[in-house]
Amino acid sequence: MSERVLSTRELNRALLARQLLLERSSLPLTRALEAVGGLQTQYAPSGYVGLWSRLRDFPRAALTKALVNREAIQGTLMRSTIHTVSRADYPVLLAGVRSARRDWWLRVVQHQAHGLDMEAVAGIVRERLSRGPARAAELKTLLAASDAPGIAWSGLGLWLAMVRIPPSGTWERRQADLYGLADDWVGVRDATEEAGLELLVRRHLGGFGPAKLADIASWAGMPPTKLAPVVERMRLRRFRDEDGRLLFDLARASLPDASVRAPVRFLQTFEALLMIHARRTQIMPERYRPIVFNTKTPHSMPVFLVDGEVAGTWRHEGARIHLQPFEPIPRTARRELDEEAKALAAFHAD
Repeated sequence: MSERVLSTRELNRALLARQLLLERSSLPLTRALEAVGGLQTQYAPSGYVGLWSRLRDFPRAALTKALVNREAIQGTLMRSTIHTVSRADYPVLLAGVRSARRDWWLRVVQHQAHGLDMEAVAGIVRERLSRGPARAAELKTLLAASDAPGIAWSGLGLWLAMVRIPPSGTWERRQADLYGLADDWVGVRDATEEAGLELLVRRHLGGFGPAKLADIASWAGMPPTKLAPVVERMRLRRFRDEDGRLLFDLARASLPDASVRAPVRFLQTFEALLMIHARRTQIMPERYRPIVFNTKTPHSMPVFLVDGEVAGTWRHEGARIHLQPFEPIPRTARRELDEEAKALAAFHAD
């Protein structure tokens, strides 16, 4: 093997740097969303806390303003989950994931949706949304009245590009249940699947790399075979991890030294860097994974990082951040943790 071998700690520091968690960034909000590969935001406050931990002097109202001004877009994208991404990225990422996610959905529901015409289902909802945004409850009632099976709702977004319309899905109104046509809210933009697949690779490596092909595919929610030709034609650096597995990376992406200090950081639920596709970095020590992800909290629990690893959980209650470390925290780190917790409590009170 001629490729340089990266240690687990080097991969850890690379991921933290690219997720803007080694040092708070001064990037504009939309540039930050692009840098980290978007933020998963089924739970609306996750995006706000995620940006607070990543951006210098981030005011809570900034994300709501960006959503209202259509600079940031909330839609169903990677892994068929709600992500907040930049307006420029949204249509291209959608073009990249749509085909693979349709194939996945049709396989999963094949026995429940036999003979179902999803183009016709999409047409019914498109006609309603052409007259303006509508709540999920109204759209589900509309589909029921058309005799579409209930399962049709779960796949609708793969045939009809819909976005969440603020204030739905914001800190102020957390349920993301107001839908609008992406063409109306974002604007019509032709994007090819090829361009979308390449942007998926670039966004993953930019935010989570260096990474295995399987990890890129897991994050995007598609088979590795779909992305393999894309990775091969791109001019990517190649590394190996300590187990000899091939890693791909962007040409000029950051690779901090393993000795770089990682500050205390707080993360909300649904943070993608805690998931399986980032396992190689050991941000989430395996001994804690069953605590953070379990049947009661499949979406994960809010966690804090010490020295680049999950070290405990937190909750906001009674105007305070309550900490539950998994193990004793060193005194120096504890002072930093308490100071960051006070700042996070103030952010909640903003």
